[in-house]
Amino acid sequence: MIKKRCGWAKKPLDIEYHDTEWGVPVHNDTKLFEFLILDAFQAGLSWSTILAKRENFAKAFDNFDYRKIANYDQHKIDSLLTNKGIIRNKLKIYASITNAQAFIKVQEEFGSFDKYIWSFTQGKTIINSWSTNQEVPSTSKESDAMSKDLKKRGFKFVGSTICYAFMQAAGMVNDHLVDCFRYKEINYDK
Repeated sequence: MIKKRCGWAKKPLDIEYHDTEWGVPVHNDTKLFEFLILDAFQAGLSWSTILAKRENFAKAFDNFDYRKIANYDQHKIDSLLTNKGIIRNKLKIYASITNAQAFIKVQEEFGSFDKYIWSFTQGKTIINSWSTNQEVPSTSKESDAMSKDLKKRGFKFVGSTICYAFMQAAGMVNDHLVDCFRYKEINYDK
């Protein structure tokens, strides 16, 4: 029996990510920071491109250790700018450092980034019921509020569309189509 998936999951890496990670609630600060970094780098590109470079990003960015990233110096920045395994966008690289610093400040204020970020959905996954890919929005009132607050706290590359993609990745919203096998699996996992 062939499993029915969301229409965007076509390539092997996309399928693996769709079947195991996308929409699954994440409460680990390091994993949340990883998604924050990857979604920022994804801006203007396809998610498939990011998934193909994900391992390279992990190596280049010290396994998304935000404490290390917050202290990157010019030598490290220069090495990232010449690393062909990642997206070599100067603004996004600098934003990663800025975001790591802001991330730590949020942790200090709220006890964890998890506690802060999940407050935008009152600590629960928003379960949508879309039938087609065309129905899935690129923003929501929650992603608008998240974007506004993150920007106020000094984060970069956190527009509402990026925040919504982050929410999907971190399981803050379940946007699997209703006929996708993962839709019910994720809802029943709660």
